[in-house]
Amino acid sequence: MNKFSNKFWIMISFVTISGFVQGMLLPLLAIILEQNGVSSTVNGLHATSLYIGVLIASPFMEQPLQRFGYKPIILTGGLLVICALALFPVSQSLWLWFLLRLIIGIGDQMLSFATQTWVTSTTKTEKRGKTIALYGLFFSLGFAIGPLMTRLLYVHEHLPFLLASLLCLVVWSMMLFVQNEQVTSDQLIITVNIAATFKRFVTATKLAWIALMGPFAYGVLEALLHGIFPIYGLRIGHPIDTISIIIPLFSITTLLTQVPLGALSDRIGRQKTLCLVTSSGIITFFLAAQFEQNIAILIMTFTAAGMLLGSLYSMGVSFMTDLLPKSLLPAGNIMCGISFSVGSITAPYLGGLFIELFPAWSFFYSIVFILSIITVLFLTQKKHASEPAK
Repeated sequence: MNKFSNKFWIMISFVTISGFVQGMLLPLLAIILEQNGVSSTVNGLHATSLYIGVLIASPFMEQPLQRFGYKPIILTGGLLVICALALFPVSQSLWLWFLLRLIIGIGDQMLSFATQTWVTSTTKTEKRGKTIALYGLFFSLGFAIGPLMTRLLYVHEHLPFLLASLLCLVVWSMMLFVQNEQVTSDQLIITVNIAATFKRFVTATKLAWIALMGPFAYGVLEALLHGIFPIYGLRIGHPIDTISIIIPLFSITTLLTQVPLGALSDRIGRQKTLCLVTSSGIITFFLAAQFEQNIAILIMTFTAAGMLLGSLYSMGVSFMTDLLPKSLLPAGNIMCGISFSVGSITAPYLGGLFIELFPAWSFFYSIVFILSIITVLFLTQKKHASEPAK
């Protein structure tokens, strides 16, 4: 039990550092590029590179996990992140930074897939919602701390990157003392060729597409609030200090409700809970659009949005785990990552385009529109009972 507990918390440490890196890079690079005169469209497009890396890596994760086990995948992914972060101060070339973000996306996906599959495969059904919510909680904690690194720009522009690389190295070194674990027989992954792997992804998507809307929506929100809101906030007159305080609220307040919402979804069902939180999010961001110049109102709306919507990813993973047999869980976890990445890739570019094409409209209306579509899908899709995976 103690060995399980130690390994679990080391996995959670990697989840936290993964959230921290993503939470830092999106606003940090958005602010640097905005101050360097880069257009919001190019800035938003540049932010997609991290998630392109996630998308590139996703289809190739199952077979290495089956062959080598969890530890080598986690160590390799962590090393990619550490090295890429350390190379950011070398140059401010847009292409170099695009490449480094892409490498971090690949490394992050290796970390997330290995840790997430381990957690979902070994969690008891009756504790699934709470346990995966705990997983999401620590990702949110890291994501909340990340934007605070933007304040270090006043000290030195290179400091956030070097400090983040050092923190990642500390967490990475903890994994050296963990014994490797192979995929067990009841988690058997049958991946003999690319065609078979693709077929598994298609099957997982057909069975659990509605659950994938949770990670997709979270990817959209994460990218827009951390990658585009800093640009928009600067343009409507909010200082960097204020923006760096407001952004983390979305992730910090998630810590208060992640586990309770996970437990609620265990009782009333994932789909119903997801519908409730997205519909509440529509109201929250509509209010934010009306009072975007008021710092106090923005603080309250970001706080409410975090409490309501910060569990979308973990709740979507729980819902996916309910709907798929165990043999498809690794493919399902990959599809959750891909859905998150698709949301994260499309949102920054479209968000940047939105604030250029509609300068008189509030940026928050774009979020209201997206959440409205997703809420309709949850409402109209045939209800699924939260059945345990077979």
